[in-house]
Amino acid sequence: MVNVVVTGGAGFLGSRLARVLLAAGSLAVAGGAARPLSRVTLIDRVPVPPDLAADRRVGVIHGELAGLLDPGAAGPGAGAGSPGAGAGGPGVRDALAGAEVIFHLAAAVSGECEADFDLGMRANLRSTEALLAACRALGTRPVVVFASSLAVFGASAEHPLPAVVDDHTLPNPQTSYGTQKLIGERLLADYTRKGFLDGRAVRLMTVVVRPGRPNAAASGFLSSIIREPLNGQRATCPVSPDTEVALASPGKAIDALLCAAVSSSQTWGGRSAVTMPALTVTVADMAAALRRVAGPQADALIDWVPDPAVAAMVRTWPGRIRSDRAARMGLIPDQDFESVIRMHLAESSS
Repeated sequence: MVNVVVTGGAGFLGSRLARVLLAAGSLAVAGGAARPLSRVTLIDRVPVPPDLAADRRVGVIHGELAGLLDPGAAGPGAGAGSPGAGAGGPGVRDALAGAEVIFHLAAAVSGECEADFDLGMRANLRSTEALLAACRALGTRPVVVFASSLAVFGASAEHPLPAVVDDHTLPNPQTSYGTQKLIGERLLADYTRKGFLDGRAVRLMTVVVRPGRPNAAASGFLSSIIREPLNGQRATCPVSPDTEVALASPGKAIDALLCAAVSSSQTWGGRSAVTMPALTVTVADMAAALRRVAGPQADALIDWVPDPAVAAMVRTWPGRIRSDRAARMGLIPDQDFESVIRMHLAESSS
């Protein structure tokens, strides 16, 4: 039997990952044989979706991760009153102790981290430090899959971004979020080197199309300019139409996270993070695909209103990715953006 923990388990990717795991019913951990899934514990500060809460195989722990594992790291009141809160309370301690795989997805997003430095440090750095320390204390060497980000790369005057980012490109984050993710990668690698756990970091692309309301991520507009017009609502694009972006559908992001959990150490190939494959498109390409799928009335709902601050941030992100290491593990990018939109429509109507 296999137990799994997902931090950020009530979020978009966390809840989707949980559903995929539960539907499969089994998991082959780190190259081993597939075994039945016994329990999936979701840790989040917000309620999990009702369908997951109703599944008898799902456990739920409410609270901010840093506060649940280390009350002093979370700030005054964070996580207070939550089940399992406080100094690695029984809920968290028991869930981690019984888990063979821990997916660490909990994070504050890029825009939030730029607006509130302390929030980013608490949610992205201190929570990761606390989780890794807790895993070390267990002595069970669990597989820890860390959701990192393409934001670890960036362009600066002394270190221009290459035309194509590959497996050997030096990280050079230009945001607090990217810096926090890079530190998380390096901590995970060192805990792995010391034999405390088996860490695998996956650099996720911007995931499109995200359902629901816009979030505070700087990349959120890339979903909004598709999602809102499909619902007959106006959306604002803050960057120029010729801006290149690297994207992945939700399904491809989940594929990358699961690949990290099930790959043998030999297949995974080391302690450094794996950059997942990406579909490269311009924002104009995205609008054109929307028009082909939903008609001219859809892309007419996009308002092209430049926002210099957002545009400056987006310009530091790589647009073209060569992911040879990921490709050797069987990961492939989405075929085209039109298919990404159609997948979103199919899932939204189901």
